[in-house]
Amino acid sequence: MKLARSREPGDRERLLTGIIDLCEAGQASGEPTDPDVQALLNSIFMTLVVEAERDIRHRLSERLADADWAPSALINIMALDEIDIARPIIARSPVLQDHDLIRLLVQATLEHQIEIARRPHLQAQVVEAIISRDEPAVLTALASNDTAQISPDAMGRLVNRSREVVALRSPLARHPKLSTDLAEQLYLLVGRALRDALTARFQLDPSKMQAAVHDALHAAHRGDANSEAIGPVELDEDREEMERSLIEKLDSAGQLRPGYLLRVLREGRLQLFVMALARLGKFEPVQIRRAIDSGRPELLALACSAVGIDRSVFPTILEHVRQLNGGRPGGGDEGVRRAASAFGPFTPDIAGMAFRQAVGQA
Repeated sequence: MKLARSREPGDRERLLTGIIDLCEAGQASGEPTDPDVQALLNSIFMTLVVEAERDIRHRLSERLADADWAPSALINIMALDEIDIARPIIARSPVLQDHDLIRLLVQATLEHQIEIARRPHLQAQVVEAIISRDEPAVLTALASNDTAQISPDAMGRLVNRSREVVALRSPLARHPKLSTDLAEQLYLLVGRALRDALTARFQLDPSKMQAAVHDALHAAHRGDANSEAIGPVELDEDREEMERSLIEKLDSAGQLRPGYLLRVLREGRLQLFVMALARLGKFEPVQIRRAIDSGRPELLALACSAVGIDRSVFPTILEHVRQLNGGRPGGGDEGVRRAASAFGPFTPDIAGMAFRQAVGQA
């Protein structure tokens, strides 16, 4: 009663912990909880959690993520909390049902949707809802989920979508449910390393596949009416060389400016963004790639600050990068707040030095 009357965060957390201990003890005893008692517990949980501070909610989410006795209403509210709190609930809670996950896909942020797509053993109807929403970053997270119940039809739709969404290709090429027929379709879209992996895994005929690539290239060059059915053929090495040459020409002509970065992101060209940012800041492309694949958006913010990107523009850049890069760099809303500190008060040269030092430790 003393804890219940207290308004101190520590006392509230001890009260919550005590109630959880009682609930777990009740579950261990195997005796069903009286419905009236359960309703009272639900009400207490809801009241305390809604008023709890962020750190308490974060610890509570880890504690309740595996609890099958947790109140459904509480778990659904916590799944809508900021992403660092919601992540363990979305990933592990047995209380969340398929209809809860489908509703979250509609109501929650992009980061929440990505976490749903990563949830182990995702059921077919949730997979269908994800594919129907057609969000590239969420589709990429789904393609990386080896335990999701992805039907042959759904897998075919993902392979077809990978014609436009480049990030889908690598996880699809490694997915255990990829069939031989779909592997042959994917072969036309990927670079040399993934082609070799597909050939070895599915024992594809190299001469047959090379002929298919040759035919697809010629159809694309001729602009045949049926070339769209084949899809855009992209050799990673050739494309990278062309993009590097484009960036060098723009830079030599004095046309490579910070505004170009946002433009290429809006066009969905993440690799071109990486090369342009590296060129503008005199960084190595691998350093930029390391930053955007990390869980620390402040690294990308330092690189952007070093080339003169304004603080007000960075959230838009970060959103585009996350959409094109499977939700990375992570860090959630807290990461966005940390990233704001990368824009001063100091010079772009200092930001560049800090970036080079930081990515060496990332």
